[in-house]
Amino acid sequence: MIIKAGKYRIPPIVLSLGLLALFLGTAALIGLPNAIGLHAPRLELLAQQPIKVQIHVAAALLAFSLGLVLFAAPKGTLPHRTLGWIWVTFMATVAGSSLFMTGLNGDHYSWIHLLSGYTLITLPLGVVAARRHRVVHHQRTMTAMFLGGMVIAGAFTFIPGRLMWRVLMG
Repeated sequence: MIIKAGKYRIPPIVLSLGLLALFLGTAALIGLPNAIGLHAPRLELLAQQPIKVQIHVAAALLAFSLGLVLFAAPKGTLPHRTLGWIWVTFMATVAGSSLFMTGLNGDHYSWIHLLSGYTLITLPLGVVAARRHRVVHHQRTMTAMFLGGMVIAGAFTFIPGRLMWRVLMG
């Protein structure tokens, strides 16, 4: 289901994430985080990480943010293509940098690295589909990559005890 907003189409995931951001922003303004014991993000934990982790986190945050913009913006335009190339660069950086991180499973790769492999293989396929004007294939590939690589994999970074959990929750 696509929500129409004037001449723009808004996918439900973008609408949902936007509403979540609006809720969280409103909650922050009325002081709800302090009332339930939340605190400002502990960015010093990120600063203490190796450069490979800092690059990975920065690229992931940028790819996630830019992905939301790309979902909401008109497709096929010069800005979409330009931002799309930047998003592809961020996604390749996220997937590539994750191959240097093995802390989740000791010194071995974990199942989450399968998403990195998936991304590094399908990212060029999505670009080729766009260049060949195979819009549906391009749309499905990039949407799957965003949902799998950003939303699902990103959600696993907030498991209690992991770095992003500690940054946000203490």
